[in-house]
Amino acid sequence: LVQQARPDVALVDIRMPVLDGIAATRQIAASTSTHVVILTTFDLDEYVYEGLRAGASGFLLKDTAPDQLIAAVQIVARGDALIAPSVTRRLLDEFVRRPRPVLDAKFARLTERERDVLSQMGSGKSNVEIAATLFVGETTVKTHVTHVLEKLELRDRVQAVVYCYEHGLVVPGM
Repeated sequence: LVQQARPDVALVDIRMPVLDGIAATRQIAASTSTHVVILTTFDLDEYVYEGLRAGASGFLLKDTAPDQLIAAVQIVARGDALIAPSVTRRLLDEFVRRPRPVLDAKFARLTERERDVLSQMGSGKSNVEIAATLFVGETTVKTHVTHVLEKLELRDRVQAVVYCYEHGLVVPGM
């Protein structure tokens, strides 16, 4: 259906009748420009990690208020990402506990300024905040963000944040 309709955002559940939500997210992310928000009752870390790795731009629980769900879809449609606040703390704690992996060959493709921008993205800063921190224009930041995502073969900012935590580029609270 996503292949045919080409929506900006698709809401998927973890448990669906024909294809589970992780596999569906993986297929959608690999073959379309549609952003995926996983909306589920299952507040399990394994689903969060696998969903984000599969390419989801958002992860929300079904008890999310309707107005917050609408706002989340709009946020993800703009290319940003969103994770349920109740999940965020556990996600960060898990990444802190993991051993620091070695940076990959994709990281070596980044310029020093792109690495700076990636680090700022990993800390959750907006383009405006990154521009102020690095003393550059917002348009310049947008260009760097685009290059970072392309070079690292990442779909969006949430995957960039995951990349930063998985590779030890940022640490919560720092």
